[in-house]
Amino acid sequence: MTQWPVHARFDGPIVLIGLGSIGRGILPLLERHIEFNRAKFTVIDPVDDNRALVDARKMSFIKVALTRENYRDVLTPLLTAGPGRGMVINLSVDTGSADLIEFCQGIGAHYIDTVCEPWPGLYDNPNATHAERTNYALREQVLDVRRRKPGGVTAVSTCGANPGMVSWFVKQALLDVARDTGVKTDVPATRAQWAALAHQLGVKGIHVAERDTQRANAPKPPGVFVNTWSVEGFVAEGLQPAELGWGTHEKALPPEGREHEAGNRAAIYLLRPGAGTRVRSWTPTATSQHAWLITHNEAISVSDYLTVKDGDRVIYRPTCHYAYHPCDDAVLSLNEMAGHAWQRQPTWKILDEKEIVDGIDELGVLLYGHAKNAYWYGSQLSIEEARKLAPYQNATGLQVSSAVLAGIVWMLENPDAGLVDADEIDFRRCLEIQRPYLGPITGVYTDWTPLTDRPGLFAEAIDTSDPWQFANVIVR
Repeated sequence: MTQWPVHARFDGPIVLIGLGSIGRGILPLLERHIEFNRAKFTVIDPVDDNRALVDARKMSFIKVALTRENYRDVLTPLLTAGPGRGMVINLSVDTGSADLIEFCQGIGAHYIDTVCEPWPGLYDNPNATHAERTNYALREQVLDVRRRKPGGVTAVSTCGANPGMVSWFVKQALLDVARDTGVKTDVPATRAQWAALAHQLGVKGIHVAERDTQRANAPKPPGVFVNTWSVEGFVAEGLQPAELGWGTHEKALPPEGREHEAGNRAAIYLLRPGAGTRVRSWTPTATSQHAWLITHNEAISVSDYLTVKDGDRVIYRPTCHYAYHPCDDAVLSLNEMAGHAWQRQPTWKILDEKEIVDGIDELGVLLYGHAKNAYWYGSQLSIEEARKLAPYQNATGLQVSSAVLAGIVWMLENPDAGLVDADEIDFRRCLEIQRPYLGPITGVYTDWTPLTDRPGLFAEAIDTSDPWQFANVIVR
């Protein structure tokens, strides 16, 4: 494709925070699909390894790490230089999302990120409680900004592949299941209508079910954490407590499960790290698999978004969690890190598109418990397709960067929507923008359940009356 559609124009200053794997990947997508002033585009990163990409585009580069102490001084002159509003695209780690959102709201600048990120020192703080280290707590900090300062310039919170794109997949999957089970419905227009549809369909829960089969041209060396996306991000969330949105069909908390004492209470957390928690799940290529229950914002936001209440009483809520099987090199890296008491390897590496020989990133949502049992809907993007579609990224990265692009376009088309979750924006428009970068989009029904193919060689405490109890999903 040589003629790329231009979806939006933005004349104001743009600040891109972070030039890692996703930061590099977003640059050519912005150039293709958004008209902007290169002289008003600034990239901020604490290292300058990829500065040549910025210099070649005649953009500005500032080598600095944003901190709680300096972010206002660094960002204010950049974002208020005009004309009009500024925009922050935050694709970095160790940057406090809630503070940055509140700052941008205060000066009238747009904002988008892919994760509710804290300032450094939270994830590995031995003095913080388990609850304080959860994504639930980080999301509540962001939501508190909206409660205190509703409305205003649009800011989109947690809009990558997941969280982000998967929330749009959930909506399309609900419509597909309704169509295929004979439930007549218009496309819901409100949060309450989406929740009512999920309830009517009998959806008990949702796995954000992913299998990354990308393989490198060289084996992983000892002492190196290898991944297809941010190692820092993966390790950080892997060492947070495992978290999941907690559905009304669940009969009992797991023994290590804990509820939150404040907020919407849509999720629970486990007294164990996500990198040490396995769950049974399913994707079309791998079929049944043991995956990791890594904490992600969408596990909380989707369950919260699809909650049905009668007054203050919750009458329906689906369970939701990430079920992630990373690439084989990342699996080896996790096992190696676990063997060293969860101490990260001294060096790490992100596989780029030149080092990967084959494989796909199969990322979608598995809606289960309805009349047709379970339905997986998602992207099956291969490394070969990713190379053809855009530079500087593998299949995993392109799923993320294209979702960021979609969120930016929606934000510019809806400039005064205030602070929103990815669940709250137009899924059809976002998928329309993103779809050219996702490879095959597949919807597959399966009769698999967490009780399938258990050989019965050892005694297990399973609930045969309801296969979709989380007690059957978690691997003991």
